[in-house]
Formats: sequence, C-alpha cells, structure tokens
Amino acid sequence: MERVPMTKEGMEKLRQELDYLKGEKRHGIVAAIEEARAHGDLSENAEYHAAKEEQGLNEGRIKDVEDKLARAHVIDPATITAEKIVFGATVELIDINEGTEVIYQIVGVDEANIEAGKVSITSPIARALIGKEEGDVAVVQAPGGEREYEIQSITYV
Repeated sequence: MERVPMTKEGMEKLRQELDYLKGEKRHGIVAAIEEARAHGDLSENAEYHAAKEEQGLNEGRIKDVEDKLARAHVIDPATITAEKIVFGATVELIDINEGTEVIYQIVGVDEANIEAGKVSITSPIARALIGKEEGDVAVVQAPGGEREYEIQSITYV
C-alpha cells in the first residue's frame, strides 16, 4: 500500500470534501433523482440519467478520497529541521531567466494550487528542488524550455 504524503492542512481539506460529498452533495443528488422519477418514463428521461451519472461520479470521488485518507502520510512542515529541500518546504526562489522572485511550498498532489504558491511533490519544479540547499541552482525541464531557479531561502512552517 503506497502512502500518500500530505500536509495537515491538505488532510483537513480532504476530510471536509468527504463530508460534503457524503452529506450535502449526496442528498442533493438523491433529491434530483426522486424529482426526475416523478416526471414519468425513465427510458427517455434525460434529467434522471444525468442525475444517475452524477451519482456515480460522486460515489467514485468518495471512494477516491477515502482511499487517499486511509493511505495518508501526514507531514507537519513545522516539525522538519532540514537544511535541504524536502516535502513541506517553503522555498524562495529567483527565476534566473526572468529575474523575478517566486515562493513555492512543496505539498501533496491533491493540495497543489499554483496560484496559492503550492506545487505538487510530483511536479517538475519540485523534483528539481528536492535535495537542494540555499544558494544552489535548480534546473527545471518545463514545457516552454529549460528554466533555472536560484534558491534564496528554505523554511518549514
């Protein structure tokens, strides 16, 4: 059973999503199915078929989230005292190609949100950063070509 790394914040968000899917969303889908049934002939009832499809997708997502929570390996970045970049690190970088500063935190796959500065542990930039120290240069193979980032600081919060 492969463990799924995530932060405490990421685990809490998955738990909240699971509560929503099992509660409010599931009840809404059941209500939509009942309403569609009331319209009569189910063989040509597009609302009924759409609601049943949504029910299947919702149940699939519930199983997926439950599986991830069961395999979760929760890592609290505040407890890490590493000199090198590892999971949970918040890294301040200088994009050498553009001369701009960026800050990323390396998080689990389900937590990634580039607009919030959170990159997945499986992303090309995270893979290039893992194991590096302050002052090192990480070379990232990006779709638009090779990018270089100089590591300014590493924090664990």
